Amino acid sequence: MSRTVSIQLTINGRATSLDVDTRVNLADTLRHVAGLTGTHVGCEHGVCGACTVIVDNRPVRSCLMLAVQAEGTNIETIEGLANNGELSTLQKAFSEHHALQCGFCTPGMLMTIESLLRETPDPTEEDVRIALSGNLCRCTGYQGIVEATLATAKTLRQEKALGAVAP
Repeated sequence: MSRTVSIQLTINGRATSLDVDTRVNLADTLRHVAGLTGTHVGCEHGVCGACTVIVDNRPVRSCLMLAVQAEGTNIETIEGLANNGELSTLQKAFSEHHALQCGFCTPGMLMTIESLLRETPDPTEEDVRIALSGNLCRCTGYQGIVEATLATAKTLRQEKALGAVAP
């Protein structure tokens, strides 16, 4: 028997109240209740990483988390990476380094890397490959994704250094 409850959470910086079925996962809730269709659902078993979002600053497979478990959390989805319609540095780097093809896995990849760069501002290639080890892509090799990540890390460090020097 299903039951609907109201949950309060923050999605991409906005306080949100959603009525959710207690049996529905976060991925389906984001897509079908909140209308944020950028979170993709692939395997529905937590293996492919396509549904990765950031919950309270940690990457989470949203197909494995019930929506009711998100009560009171801060969730970031792919829709939250861009700022006022301007692609983030990471999103631009993915384009510049040909780090995407069909785009199905891209939101999960971007959210995984976004989380990595927050935790590790100067990652090695090995750090990037380890972080991506839970994200599957069938269309392309991972080299462009690794290059885009390392380029983004470098750009962000330079911007931070310039900001520290600026008056």
